Amino acid sequence: MNYRDAARDRLDLLIDHALRLVACESPSGDPGALERSAGLVAMIGAAYFGVRGEVVTRDGVPHVRWRLGHGPRRVLVLGHHDTVWPVGSLQRLPAVADGGALRGPGSYDMKTGLVQAFLACALVRERPGGLAGVSVLVTGDGEAGSATARALIERESAGCAAVLVPEGAGPGGELLTARKGVARYRLEVVGRAAHPGLEPERGVNAGLELAAQIPVVAGLGDASVGTTVVPTAGSIGTSVNTVPDTARVAVDVRARTDAELARVDAALRGLTPRTPGARLVLHGGVTHPPMPPSADLFALAAASAAALGLDPPADLAVGAASDGNFTAAAGVPTLDGLGAVGGGAHTPDEHVLIAPIADRVALFAHLLDRLLAG
Repeated sequence: MNYRDAARDRLDLLIDHALRLVACESPSGDPGALERSAGLVAMIGAAYFGVRGEVVTRDGVPHVRWRLGHGPRRVLVLGHHDTVWPVGSLQRLPAVADGGALRGPGSYDMKTGLVQAFLACALVRERPGGLAGVSVLVTGDGEAGSATARALIERESAGCAAVLVPEGAGPGGELLTARKGVARYRLEVVGRAAHPGLEPERGVNAGLELAAQIPVVAGLGDASVGTTVVPTAGSIGTSVNTVPDTARVAVDVRARTDAELARVDAALRGLTPRTPGARLVLHGGVTHPPMPPSADLFALAAASAAALGLDPPADLAVGAASDGNFTAAAGVPTLDGLGAVGGGAHTPDEHVLIAPIADRVALFAHLLDRLLAG
């Protein structure tokens, strides 16, 4: 089969399905919205796989799974259908295709990539042997850290020769061969409340203690090895006329190695108060291990591009994590960034370029074909 021609022939259908998914809002943590989205993913997938997806609910979060053909699992296609966008975002950011781009909340991260992977699988389904041994898993909490999906991900990928992740490509269409590990924390300061006018000296100001700790926390990053430690959202106190007895800040940590994640973790747990009477409490830890590169799988993708007459793909390591972190850390060769080319993830400018879509589908299909052929 000529995968490039076949993908071009079905591009209009793919765009229609992608827009339908974007128009079905699916913020992480919204059970009703996720249930509607999972149902739509299962239905749209049926048009490509010939069977409706199984909705697997874990702790109230719906994930969609296909186990295609018979025999042992050989390749896992892994994505997510949840987004960071709250219900109502479509009112100002509608799902549209115009000016050579497909736009809307979740269009790039990663609903268009899902449909691209579905179509690629459908093209390979027409080969002898079909999709025997292929699993497709679309999680419902990928943007929230995949707490409920991780066990499913690891179980579906166990024993596979490869995991293919149709997350958005790099800014120049690069395939993502490595991702940093992620840890998330909440640093809480416990002080003592007091009236700021009558007896402020009886209070222990948690806000001042937090202000002293934030530069220390930020200083744990190490640019020489790519480790970032960023204090993000926070709050101080509960009343404008009370010495604050509580203060808190979230901390985002990204690192290329387990050793760096462990170093920062130990340093955060070793923080000591600067303010007499204040107490520090740390919550959280590592959510995603680092994703090591798979040189062999990238080389196979490069060979597929050459066979299709496409430009050689470039590879890219990024700081953002995906569900592919879990499979790669478990020792399963994983290639990410096989989805849409575009940008603006998590911003009002989120978009997908339409022109590269068919060739990205063809590359995915050819790579999957080669993996199934052994």
